[in-house]
Amino acid sequence: QVQLMESGGGLVQAGGSLRLTCAASGISSLRGMGWYRQAPGKGREWVAQIGSGDNTGYADSVKGRFIISRDNGKNTVYLQMNSLKPEDTAVYYCAADWGLISRSWGKGTLVTVSS
Repeated sequence: QVQLMESGGGLVQAGGSLRLTCAASGISSLRGMGWYRQAPGKGREWVAQIGSGDNTGYADSVKGRFIISRDNGKNTVYLQMNSLKPEDTAVYYCAADWGLISRSWGKGTLVTVSS
């Protein structure tokens, strides 16, 4: 059974940092992994991604502040979030692409940034 388990969310003051972790299990042929977020009353938006070759991409809103990385041996992806802003408040979801065309999602972890 495919499972993605996020952790590391919480409450932080503006300017602070958090590190999110997403551990994937039950997946074979893991390819890209990424993070998305959904703020209250808004749609889900892409935040960052990392390919199997460690190539990365970031949304303009987080570029220079967030860093995505992965540990292939552990099927785990991380999101280091620095210089957090109130507008970063959202539920953060992990996504994993695997097999030929499959994508799985985690249940999300809440990040709240206070001003």
